[in-house]
Amino acid sequence: MNTPQLVVHRDKELMAQAAAARLITKIVDAQASRGYASIVLTGGRNGNGLLAALAAAPARDAVDWTRLDLWWGDERYLPEGDPDRNDTQARAALLDAVPLDPARVHPMPASDGPHGADVEAAAESYAAELAKAAGPENHGPVPAFDVLMLGVGPDTHVASLFPELPAVRETERTVVGVHGAPKPPPTRISLTLPAIRSAREVWLLAAGEDKAQAAAIALSGAGEIQAPAAGAYGRSRTLWLLDAAAASQLPRSLYPPASA
Repeated sequence: MNTPQLVVHRDKELMAQAAAARLITKIVDAQASRGYASIVLTGGRNGNGLLAALAAAPARDAVDWTRLDLWWGDERYLPEGDPDRNDTQARAALLDAVPLDPARVHPMPASDGPHGADVEAAAESYAAELAKAAGPENHGPVPAFDVLMLGVGPDTHVASLFPELPAVRETERTVVGVHGAPKPPPTRISLTLPAIRSAREVWLLAAGEDKAQAAAIALSGAGEIQAPAAGAYGRSRTLWLLDAAAASQLPRSLYPPASA
């Protein structure tokens, strides 16, 4: 586990724009060194705000979108095209506007897909898809994602790993079905902490006063079962991207002056 790095921006709009610029740089660097990049998307207002900012960024054309692999950290188990699905929202914010290779876009299964109401089978199928994409150099059952992004919930949840629920305790599987989530809809699919930790970099996004307590708890040494965000970290880097409101309950010594 590495020590989290914090970047605090003046407001959520600036945070989204700066995070988008940072992501473009990471993708371009990965493509230059390896030929392709692998990114895990997150939903929610901060994840979608970042994608919208990326769509509006002139530098987006520096990315070779045909050599980008896209995955998701979690998904609401709803029918394909449902407006509440992270996949649907990501397509509206960015994906439909750029020339991606459809074969390299990996949405999580929908509830009207081949697995029907069996969310566990759907989770197993996504785990198999990840395992198929993992090469020998990844040393595990998931690809070594360049960047895995996570929104932080007011209750410290990340992906669909909620405090105290069984999914956050999972240590073997890479993808699980989630039942009884306290945030609707109750049925979801999520990467587990072991899968999240396979990423080279994990970025946690938090903006707004309603995220301040969660950020303070997760960064204060809380346990991952009680505060899942505390257990989300990358192999080489863990980056918290916050706005001033979300950072308002952190000790001043913990984060640098606003960077933008």
